[in-house]
Amino acid sequence: MAPSALQLEPYENLSIRNPIKSIDCGIVESHGAGNVQRLIGQALKKRIDDIDHDTCEVGDEDAFFVADLGEVYRQHMRWKLHLPRVKPHYAVKCNPDPQVLRLLAELGTGFDCASKAEIEQVLGIGVEPTRIIYAQPCKTKSHLRYAASHGVKQITFDNIDELHKTKQLFPNAELYLRILTDDSASMCRLSLKFGAALDSTRELLEAAKNLELNVVGVAFHVGSGASDPKAFLKAVQDARYVFDQASGLGFNMHTLDVGGGFCTETFDQMAGVLSNALDLYMPSNTRIIGEPGRYYVSNAFTLACHVIARRTVVDPTLETTSYMLYLNDGVYGNFSSIIFDHQNPIPRILKNGQHFMHASTRVVGGYETPNTTDYSIWGPTCDGIDCVTQMCSFPEVVDIGDWLYFEKMGAYTKCSATRFNGFTDSHDVVYISSDSGASALLGLP
Repeated sequence: MAPSALQLEPYENLSIRNPIKSIDCGIVESHGAGNVQRLIGQALKKRIDDIDHDTCEVGDEDAFFVADLGEVYRQHMRWKLHLPRVKPHYAVKCNPDPQVLRLLAELGTGFDCASKAEIEQVLGIGVEPTRIIYAQPCKTKSHLRYAASHGVKQITFDNIDELHKTKQLFPNAELYLRILTDDSASMCRLSLKFGAALDSTRELLEAAKNLELNVVGVAFHVGSGASDPKAFLKAVQDARYVFDQASGLGFNMHTLDVGGGFCTETFDQMAGVLSNALDLYMPSNTRIIGEPGRYYVSNAFTLACHVIARRTVVDPTLETTSYMLYLNDGVYGNFSSIIFDHQNPIPRILKNGQHFMHASTRVVGGYETPNTTDYSIWGPTCDGIDCVTQMCSFPEVVDIGDWLYFEKMGAYTKCSATRFNGFTDSHDVVYISSDSGASALLGLP
């Protein structure tokens, strides 16, 4: 879509106090989607070609990301096409990358924040507080006071104690009752922690009425990385039930928050079921918002890692030789998604000796594959669970000084990295734009 065809989301107070003029990103180009791999490859090659492993300073050879902001832009256009009724509020926790937030702010999205720090970061780029939902049913008092003092009025709740806290600290908040949903088909279940059962919603609504609090909507979440479209259908049906309960008690219910759970691979099917359910159960004047996270950023980030050590494993019985590769990043770093998000990153060779191999090799599955070498891949810490890949095979022999890369590393990766064992949790991001729409919004050449 050309920049002139872009329509921003209809927020009344849509304005960015600090518009983006440029991004310091090493390499930035603006091309069509067909050149994405070429642009990513150029950015990866430029970065690693500048590193001399024999003389570089500590940190110069750390793992790094290449982020394609054009992919984020295209995902937004896809959302508008398939879910035109649903205003996206990006889940900041998924990846609080500042340039991603700035692009989404320019596109007019809202933001789903769960803490004072997230709210502060979004407000800091000029987003109006009316575009933020504080979607944390169980809030720290000081964080709630911060939201109140900065005009972030949309908040969620799922229990009576939270209502009393809100009455004390933020009595004019706009409340969304978060209800329990079936998220058994999701990668990361949230119903184990949040959501009011339907047999308790009337009691909660009556308590809110007695406290003279303003309940304006219902929220649900079918789980992060959901895979069952029917979960959306049932959740919307349940939301309709609670809407009717609240309206019967005199509340002016006007908004439904359908949460997150969207994955790029299944988005079209999920969006179709959700759209049909909304049309069936929610009148056209009902405001609908959502909280996509991984949907926007998962495929936009590529991670490059350096092979810092290698261990040879000889099996005399089978007469085979395999290798253990040790990277400068692991499960305590950007591969935390393996533990926390049930992801399975696929290793690919980026540089093998003097050969740059981006987009030219693919991992080979299975043992005893002819003309391949088997590997296990490990992180840099002194911990046995720090395993990135238990087994993979390549036609090439990978050695110390080579580089691997991993695609689809934008969701729940760097946001949950730690400094365990003294390794850094701060990794550079090289930004590119493969879409002229994103480049125009960000003022890129």
